Amino acid sequence: MKTRKLGAQGPEVSAIGLGAMNISGFYGPATEQEAFALFDRARELGVDHLDTSNVYGKGHSEEVIGRYVAERGDVFRVATKAGICTDPDTGARYFDNSAEHLTASLDASLARLGVDCVDLFYVHRREADRPIEEVTETLVGLVRAGKTRAFGFSEIAPASLRRAAAVHPVAAVQSEYSLATRAPDLGLVQACAELGTALVAFSPLGRGLLTDTPPDRARAEETPFLKSNPRFVEPNLSANLAATDRLRAIAAEMEQPAASLANAWLLAQGDHVLPIPGTRDPDHLAEAVRGAELTLAPEDLARIEQALPVGWAHGDRYSEAQWNGPERYC
Repeated sequence: MKTRKLGAQGPEVSAIGLGAMNISGFYGPATEQEAFALFDRARELGVDHLDTSNVYGKGHSEEVIGRYVAERGDVFRVATKAGICTDPDTGARYFDNSAEHLTASLDASLARLGVDCVDLFYVHRREADRPIEEVTETLVGLVRAGKTRAFGFSEIAPASLRRAAAVHPVAAVQSEYSLATRAPDLGLVQACAELGTALVAFSPLGRGLLTDTPPDRARAEETPFLKSNPRFVEPNLSANLAATDRLRAIAAEMEQPAASLANAWLLAQGDHVLPIPGTRDPDHLAEAVRGAELTLAPEDLARIEQALPVGWAHGDRYSEAQWNGPERYC
């Protein structure tokens, strides 16, 4: 497995990582035995970058990772996140980036993971009214306290990244980025490269659209998130399946899985881009990770871009409710 740096100062991790949201039941039930099998396969494939959050299954994802690490040893570079909160009375989501909340959340994550320090700690969503400079100082303090080796932010705008980086170098920004979601091309990819910040791309396979087994209407309707996501409701879903058939055709001609091709395209967007596909299926993980072995020629990249040009997707990447938190910048 090729490696890339999580920020200018490292550490080096596998070029393609694994997002651990799926093992918390976000896209369907997953047993601990299935999660352990997935992690075992990740290790076999050379994947050592494992991404989770305190809100994935209300800590369940971290707990499963902690039990795996306790049994198998310290085998992953673990990143986790905090900052998303839910009002216990109303169920409304809000964001807290205060030093008290982030410190307490990280302490709780460390306990669930069974470690003294994580490799990377993200602010999962930015609290809009709190200056990002103040939040960055809090994160610097957590590094100095030995609770995380580096820090980053998730779903922030390039302008916010620049403000944070003026206080202290930011190791990583996590954002949805794929052939289906190209907003990061309008400033974030460039800002990260300029500032020595890794761009960790979640949902690099377009929530399944960029694979050989994309969600059909029945699967989408069985999944709460997809059921209300604009790209997975009709008539958008049928249009998106028809559009991504063009990628599947190219992949078949190249005798590669579509997921491999999609991740290879992402890796070609810059040495600082690191996809973290999520799955519950070890075989699907192998297909995604295979993208790190592919070197796409300029004509291959041009052909993929022609098949799925910027703006091809039908429907927004989030519903209005799902847009609560990510910073829009274009």
